[in-house]
Amino acid sequence: MKAEFVAGLMLAALMVSLPLAAHHSFSAEYDSNKPVNVTGVVTKVEWLNPHIWFYVDEKDAGGNVTHWAFSGGAPGQLMRRGIMKDVIQPGMMVHVEGFRAKDGTNNANGTKVVFPDGRQVFTASGESPAAQEQERKSEGKN
Repeated sequence: MKAEFVAGLMLAALMVSLPLAAHHSFSAEYDSNKPVNVTGVVTKVEWLNPHIWFYVDEKDAGGNVTHWAFSGGAPGQLMRRGIMKDVIQPGMMVHVEGFRAKDGTNNANGTKVVFPDGRQVFTASGESPAAQEQERKSEGKN
């Protein structure tokens, strides 16, 4: 009986740790020395743990389209900031500030989304430098 209990605990610990292993820190994936500023149309939003993803098509002056994927904070983290699932929707024109993926792809950590009417939402995950700076400002620790 004791062996079955221990095996059950080990299995539970493994199941809990697997999602954590899939999570990567900001510094492992993104380069804080490579800021990006992208203006385009939202094509898709994935409101899932461990991070939301939203996709933006940016069109240059020649009509060429670059597809961008932006990672944001966890859904619960964003909701605590007052950012609900419907704030970013496909078809919206947005300007996104963030930091490019270290692998050079068009993936980035989206830190701020600005809408044409001037509204802004702070979408960064908690471990990003932008989130840490925002937290310091809100606590008055400039």
